[in-house]
Amino acid sequence: QERLVESGGGSVQVGGSLRLSCAVSGSRYCYGWFRQPPGKGREGVASIDSDGDTTYALSVKGRFNISQDKDKNILYLQMNSLKLEDTAMYYCAAGPLCSSSPRLYNYWGQGTQVTVSS
Repeated sequence: QERLVESGGGSVQVGGSLRLSCAVSGSRYCYGWFRQPPGKGREGVASIDSDGDTTYALSVKGRFNISQDKDKNILYLQMNSLKLEDTAMYYCAAGPLCSSSPRLYNYWGQGTQVTVSS
């Protein structure tokens, strides 16, 4: 059983930065960050596997960085150069395989809101 707890969301202006955190168990899952903008479906943002290999959505590549502190069992999403379209509820998730599809993840956090304003 995996229990995920996100934190670190908030409001920021365009061009600003935020860092999201997610407490994880440290098991050999793939961990991912997803987001759900208002009125839209959930989309993959970034993932990291147990070997530390990462993948990113094209829309965030070069701006966001996913990392995992295995000593503290915390998953991070560093978000820089934030845009209006990054506004969404952000979720961390865990599953057996890395994928951009939320259907392959078994465990989900409760979400944390990120709002980017001009």
